[in-house]
Amino acid sequence: MSPPPASEQPFEEIIDTLRAFLRGSRLPSVSEVAQRMPDPFHILVSTMISLRTKDEVTSASSKRLLARAPDPKKLAELSEAEIAKLIYPAGFYNTKAKNLKSAAKTLVSRCGGRVPESMEKLLELPGVGRKTANLVRNLGYGLDGICVDTHVHRIANRLGWVQTTTPEQTESALEEVLPQKYWIPINELLVRFGQTLCNPVSPVCSRCPIYEHCPRIGVKRSR
Repeated sequence: MSPPPASEQPFEEIIDTLRAFLRGSRLPSVSEVAQRMPDPFHILVSTMISLRTKDEVTSASSKRLLARAPDPKKLAELSEAEIAKLIYPAGFYNTKAKNLKSAAKTLVSRCGGRVPESMEKLLELPGVGRKTANLVRNLGYGLDGICVDTHVHRIANRLGWVQTTTPEQTESALEEVLPQKYWIPINELLVRFGQTLCNPVSPVCSRCPIYEHCPRIGVKRSR
């Protein structure tokens, strides 16, 4: 099955179907943080913790750290060892502790204690890449941008929306084909779908609500 060209992709039908299918499923950890406290700093911290870390660990680690350090000034005052202890067992917790403290110090010294809105300024923060920056802009400021993590990259290629090899390429390619109204919600939607059915290895195609639209590019084994 070959995917239709980008101009003929039924984006609205696929996204509406996924929204209905995923209704009631758990939100990604950073989305949960944004729901509780739509503060760009809280979103930045939780996203930095979330990298290569399970959602339940990210959620608990973020709560502990933000309870102690709810703003950049207080976070900058903590030692790296204290931060590492608070976010443990998040993956690479020592490296993240170093980046979190450095980012907080940068926010205090260069940004007036405020998380910047611009992509350029966000990328100057230690430990912040395009995925983190886009998520902060999306959930913290409501600014359009496509946050591409491993789920978005995998599923967009599997559906034939793009043909790319890196998340950065996927971000640029999706900007060319995906209607802008879906730029912000696509990350949360595909993360939830990737966590429930569209797994990296052996996706559950037998229960997939968008099976008829999926050319299953790269899928070698499924359930």
